[in-house]
Amino acid sequence: MATFVLVHGAMHGGWAWHEVRARLQRAGHLVFTPTLTGQGEHRQSLTPAVGVETHLADLTELLWFEDLRDVHLVLHSYAGILAGPLAQRAGDRLAGLVFLGAFLAGPGQSLLDVEPAETAARYRRTVSAGDGWRLPASPDFLDLWGVTDPDLRAWVAPRLTDFPFRCQTDRVHYDPVTLDRIRKVYVRHTAPPLPSLTGFYEQVLAAGWETFDLLCGHDMMLAAPEATADLLGRIAGD
Repeated sequence: MATFVLVHGAMHGGWAWHEVRARLQRAGHLVFTPTLTGQGEHRQSLTPAVGVETHLADLTELLWFEDLRDVHLVLHSYAGILAGPLAQRAGDRLAGLVFLGAFLAGPGQSLLDVEPAETAARYRRTVSAGDGWRLPASPDFLDLWGVTDPDLRAWVAPRLTDFPFRCQTDRVHYDPVTLDRIRKVYVRHTAPPLPSLTGFYEQVLAAGWETFDLLCGHDMMLAAPEATADLLGRIAGD
């Protein structure tokens, strides 16, 4: 039995892991799917103060209160930028980090710093046209993420939640040595790929990380839950 903590990306919540969690649990694993502050069923807690530090606290508190050890921490999309600080604060509790179509941020970088310049500029314009502190959720993101099944789109779209802009602009701070010490696996999605992630995959290949591919779009846990769960089980040593 392995212990998994599955962390969703922007505009999602713990709900996104429903099928993956069920499959891993049937295989005998212990699975946690926390919802980050301001997202999913915690959307009522979304305020301008919610940022990267808020979400780091969500996860470090979970690890401590549940006293979790040898955790396979799975980070999807935005959640990947939390990896470095989590490795520094709770590395002794982790068996490894799995970057599931995830962004990577080095010390002193924010999510917008590692997005393509045109993407970052578009997000800034969108936020500025609104209330200035959140990126509005929209079904249009499903096109970007490669969610094409009509029934899945109809289920996912109303569950997307506005995303705090601070989580895109807050910079992360950590000693890279703490991240280097931990096993790291990168899972790339290929049908379709997300152009914003191409550079990260090249980076991890050069660094010698373990890598895997899944034949689906960006929302792997929704578009291909069985393949995603099976791969996570293999990574954990099923």
